[in-house]
Amino acid sequence: MKIIGLHQVPEEAVSHNPAIKKRVLLRRDDLPHLTNFAQARFAPGQVANGHSHTDMAEVFFVEAGNGTIIVDGQAYSLTPGICIAIAPGEHHEVANTGTEELVLTYFGLRV
Repeated sequence: MKIIGLHQVPEEAVSHNPAIKKRVLLRRDDLPHLTNFAQARFAPGQVANGHSHTDMAEVFFVEAGNGTIIVDGQAYSLTPGICIAIAPGEHHEVANTGTEELVLTYFGLRV
């Protein structure tokens, strides 16, 4: 068992855009197949540049704010309460297109 609070972990840079900050609650091997469980905060206009993963799937849940996720060239709206699952190999890019902070809670699963 592991119990940890969001504000007990330090902020760190998101690998796809170091200006975006995240807090990682769980890391690779804390649970079987998990790569991470984290929350990222995007300021208005910030973008996590497009990328894909061959070895993991990702799930994003929108806590607050508004944005867009582009998956394999198709844009989808990000609004509070939306959950999006990204399969291995799907190219994706996340952008805060709103005027407030975009808050995403997300995790990755190894495949």
